[in-house]
Amino acid sequence: MQKVSCPSCGAPVEFKSHASVMAVCGYCKSTLLKDADSVRDLGKMSAVLEDYSPLQVGTSGRFGGQQFTLVGRIQLRYDAGLWNEWYVLYDDGRAAWLSESGGQYTLTQELSYSGVLPAFGELRVGAPYSLLDKTCTVADVRTAACTGGQGELPFKVGAGWQARVADLRSGRSFVTLDYSDGDAPVVYGGEAVTLEELKCQLLRDDDAVRDAAGSYRKPVKALACPSCGGSLNWVPGVTKQIICPSCRAQVDTSTDVATVLAAGERMASFQTTLALGAKATIDGAPFELIGAMRRRDDDGETWTEYQLYGPRRGFLWLVETDAGWQRSKVQDDWPVWNRGETIKLGELSFKKLYEYEATVVAAVGAFNWQVRAGDTAQVVEFEAGKNRLAAERTEAELSWSWSTPVGADQLRAWFGDAIPAVSLPPRTEPLKIAEYFLYAILGFNAIPLLFSFGQTWKYTALAAAAIWLPAKIISLMRR
Repeated sequence: MQKVSCPSCGAPVEFKSHASVMAVCGYCKSTLLKDADSVRDLGKMSAVLEDYSPLQVGTSGRFGGQQFTLVGRIQLRYDAGLWNEWYVLYDDGRAAWLSESGGQYTLTQELSYSGVLPAFGELRVGAPYSLLDKTCTVADVRTAACTGGQGELPFKVGAGWQARVADLRSGRSFVTLDYSDGDAPVVYGGEAVTLEELKCQLLRDDDAVRDAAGSYRKPVKALACPSCGGSLNWVPGVTKQIICPSCRAQVDTSTDVATVLAAGERMASFQTTLALGAKATIDGAPFELIGAMRRRDDDGETWTEYQLYGPRRGFLWLVETDAGWQRSKVQDDWPVWNRGETIKLGELSFKKLYEYEATVVAAVGAFNWQVRAGDTAQVVEFEAGKNRLAAERTEAELSWSWSTPVGADQLRAWFGDAIPAVSLPPRTEPLKIAEYFLYAILGFNAIPLLFSFGQTWKYTALAAAAIWLPAKIISLMRR
């Protein structure tokens, strides 16, 4: 460990790793470059946008039998949003990167690789590559700009620094090809992880997260729409965009100043079963509904997708269709798909069900990426019993999500009074089925009853009671 004084303000700055070449002063945000003879002040580094991440510089954990500490962070912005790259230092001196995006985490470290790698411009989302003895699928290809940093870092970053990166996946394995320094990429390999698997300590608690995010975002937290002046509700540091419920203008909140992205008339108004701000308790954790969008397929069928956010659980989706509701979660574990009719994930084999283009018709509320009317994605759905896997691909990104059906009673248990019973997905109640069956029996027996009413009415009444009473009891129990 090397401790120096900040040339700008005199505050102590520590370099925990001898491999670190720069650090950001925690007091004055000056960027300090370490060379062989001195520590030089390179000017101010933009402060990171405080978000709802539970991580912070100083968070420690354990992975692969080794203790580690987060010693720095850079924040990167691309066309559709932001993500964090945390610089990890193990106790044995090894370094790694913990990537955090949309509540998902991957832990990687630099690898030596002598094989032939594609040029950055040749990579295509969804394409398979043989890499590190695995068949990997390109998950995303993007160019991002560094918007802020803190702590210490192994290379020099600053205003104008750009990262050209491609991420590839195979199961839980994760590979990053970093073309930031030239045509020959640096290879990082690792896997998808959770905070529970990392056994993280010194995480920020919910109150500290809320206070920090609110404090940094104070100028825009009580946000008025720059287009119409209407009030906007949002989650600081988590949502990258809000769609104004009054004028439908798209508002970018990932910078210090809210910016109108598109005219409101591009977003049509639509009614939703669940209201923005609805609170739910799912699997014992609190969630809030922050955004909703209506989508349409090639045949004109529409459905509604609701984005929920939980401070400790990240993002969750509920999908409302004419057939009912589904709960959906973006996958960390990816299947290998060779464009065939079947795929396998774990012990389940999935058969191809649908393939279509999904188009955003309208959206309202806040999202962790920029949503625009007219955005399209190619969707392929697979089915295994009641479980579904869906691949959703755009030009820049591919993701897999796992969905399971959700009953009306489960929705009521999650949301309570926030979801009106009359607005739940249509279902045929046992009482209705019994009534229809009784009408059929009476119709079929109408003529015999007219001619021998005294002999047959008792049997008909007994049969009707045997059908109607159990259905009545079941319906009362389900209310």
